[in-house]
Amino acid sequence: MTLKLTELDSSNLAGESGPAVQMAMSILIRMSEIQSAKSLISIVSAHIDSALYIGPATLDYAERLVDLGAKVCVPTTLNVAGVDHNGWDRWAVPPEWARQARRQMLAYKSMGCEPTWTCAPYQTEERPDFGDQIAWGESSAVVFANSVLGARSERYPDLLDICAAITGRVPATGLHLVENRSGQVLVRLKSIKSNLLDSDEFYPVLGHYIGKIAGSRVVVVDARGGNPSEDQLKALGAAMASSGSVALFHWVGVTPEAETIQDAFNGKHPEKIIDVSLSDLVRARNDLSSSTSDRLDMIVLGSPHFSLNELRSLGPLIEGKRRHPGVRFLVTTGRGVKLLAEEMDLLVPLMKFGAEITVDTCILTTPMLPSGIRSIMTNSAKYAYYTPGILDREVVFGSTQACVESAVSGKVVKDDRLWVV
Repeated sequence: MTLKLTELDSSNLAGESGPAVQMAMSILIRMSEIQSAKSLISIVSAHIDSALYIGPATLDYAERLVDLGAKVCVPTTLNVAGVDHNGWDRWAVPPEWARQARRQMLAYKSMGCEPTWTCAPYQTEERPDFGDQIAWGESSAVVFANSVLGARSERYPDLLDICAAITGRVPATGLHLVENRSGQVLVRLKSIKSNLLDSDEFYPVLGHYIGKIAGSRVVVVDARGGNPSEDQLKALGAAMASSGSVALFHWVGVTPEAETIQDAFNGKHPEKIIDVSLSDLVRARNDLSSSTSDRLDMIVLGSPHFSLNELRSLGPLIEGKRRHPGVRFLVTTGRGVKLLAEEMDLLVPLMKFGAEITVDTCILTTPMLPSGIRSIMTNSAKYAYYTPGILDREVVFGSTQACVESAVSGKVVKDDRLWVV
């Protein structure tokens, strides 16, 4: 299949806009050919996962682009970096790692990217509108933009995302095209109690279960009586994108492309129907915990990054309490959200409780954990899914309330009442 280029595309490929644009365009065209795209389309924004330092190659790539004079041509936000720029030395981060990671951060900032350093750029920045063509990296951000906002993005891998931002162009393929956004897998919730549907703990568990079955297919959730909040949808999508590779889901009656189930499937029939029972979800919830002991060294909240509403909701749970001295309590969030939270005095209760706040980075992607921390509790299915393999730590999944109670008691405390079959 021949890739059709515009006159400007051809000019950029020929180097008439400089060597950086030429390099980026050549990479995009090669990827377009691999994907059998017929043409390129323009984007209105980008979100870059490549800013994360994971070794010399990612730094060399970024600095090579800078040396070539690269500048982004669309509004471009930055995903988490390899370190908390101003607080890395409070953790076990090797100084040389921090130095290299900060060089990579500066390289992307010098290309004109906004120094947001968050996996949830939709929380404070101007968000894409329905139907906007965008090029976003970071799986949880992509599934949120596609599903909750109705924007159009593929799951852009590291190093390709910045090429899209430099050229403003992407392959016309995948979820950029309306015909590929129709539902493929129908998920029906059967006899799920309303109090469980209302709980924050339900959505990461459901997402973990769906992702393992759906893989990369477009999911449609039909749940009578379910009306999830934005943060609950964030947790649902992040879990689906971790245990599977879901980049778009529709929740009938809630998300913008699914006013009805017919809208979600665009008149097509589901390839697969999944009836989810409470017993299915109980097994999925158990699957998220690798530890069977009550040992607890640390609580981690904010994967994806905590929103302003999540910080606001955490306050009453910890008011008048104090964490156990043997348990660290970490909340990760973005710079913008932290700034807003400080202006609203939302961080004062956390400081009194003994919590720590980290911005810019993700505890999954930076070597910040001291060796003595072996058992971690989290309310995030994404974090619970990745921790044993990436960090070689034991993990326990539980609700935010259970995380707080465990931090106070100094050992794992779980409340299973909502999950009784």
